[in-house]
Amino acid sequence: MKKPELLAPAGTFEKAKIAFMYGADAVYAGTNKLSLRTRTSMQFDDLVNTVNLAHELGKKVYVAMNVYARDNEYELIKEEAKYLDGLGVDGIIIADGGIVDIVKEFAPNTEVHISTQANITSLHTSMFWHKNGAKRVILARELSKGEIKYITDNKPADLDVEMFVHGAICYSYSGRCYLSDYMTGRSANHGDCAQPCRWAYNLYVEEVNTPGEFMPIDYDEKGTYIFSSKDMCLIKEIPILFDLNVDSLKIEGRLKTEFYLANVVHAYRMAIDDYEKNPENWNFEKYFKELDKVRTRGTTDFYFNNTFNTDIQDYAGKQYNQDYEFAGVVVTTENDLTTVEIRNKLSVGDKLEIVIPGILEPVEMTIDKLYDFETGEEIDTVNPGVKDQKVKFKIPAEVKTGYVIRRVK
Repeated sequence: MKKPELLAPAGTFEKAKIAFMYGADAVYAGTNKLSLRTRTSMQFDDLVNTVNLAHELGKKVYVAMNVYARDNEYELIKEEAKYLDGLGVDGIIIADGGIVDIVKEFAPNTEVHISTQANITSLHTSMFWHKNGAKRVILARELSKGEIKYITDNKPADLDVEMFVHGAICYSYSGRCYLSDYMTGRSANHGDCAQPCRWAYNLYVEEVNTPGEFMPIDYDEKGTYIFSSKDMCLIKEIPILFDLNVDSLKIEGRLKTEFYLANVVHAYRMAIDDYEKNPENWNFEKYFKELDKVRTRGTTDFYFNNTFNTDIQDYAGKQYNQDYEFAGVVVTTENDLTTVEIRNKLSVGDKLEIVIPGILEPVEMTIDKLYDFETGEEIDTVNPGVKDQKVKFKIPAEVKTGYVIRRVK
């Protein structure tokens, strides 16, 4: 079996460190000017540090430059291409054919990866990009497993195939959406989507007997989330994904927290490794249980198993997890007390779960005592009132800097 790469998003160096810690083989990021990640892009130092760390660990970094460019942007594109090539990134993700040509000329040592924004839905399109210098194609999310299998069975041996397996689905075809630009002037293709597909809307129909008068169609008092898609989740399809011989499995989440990133990457890492070791006794349920602790919308396999699947919309518009929340991140441990940078309110008596890399089942604990980070005095509760708010308490396990903690609501 070919074991696929696990690829995770990394909007900052801190997120890249967490992705690598919890098992990502590679991360993808964006430049701060020319990608779909301009709102979460890495600045110079972040990107340098991420590339250096990745290569120290034997892992990879891919950088997105996947805008559809206008002529006045090409001087900047040349500068970015030369910079990324000199930095030693492992691939540049591109959607625009003009940018492909520039990167081939000004970043000759860097692989060209064709973005999902290019809507690659066939072997023929994959072959076109391969002939024009692509080392990897990132398939459209809308493909079925049969269509993916046809591509991987017939592609050139030196062309890699990457596909999405988890995360948000854009309402439009493979992210080719102009609704945000039309409604708010914020372009999705330039990384500034306002996500109007996630907004609540009210529907009205014109009265037959009284033309010009409209009657509301109510879903509830908030309206209806008619455009909001469920999140893709293919954790149960790991055996099939191995059989498809794809080279890279990609997790979406450029705007997500360290909490989301750690939990999702960890669940897929464990699922992939466990299946490789013991495919006969593999079952997806325990991995999905972990994913369920961070999901905020319904999940779907989209068109992977059925191109006529209609169970892809999340009409309730849920944006929170009812059972778990981000408690904090481990900073350091000294004299049996662990310092935690908190993300939500913590109190004595709270039940927590520590997510340990390489161990699927979290360490469960209850907070017996809390200590003020500055004074060391015993306290009952702590609120995230300031940036980098910290607290100390005892954790009954060996933990390291960056470990993520969940609170059971």
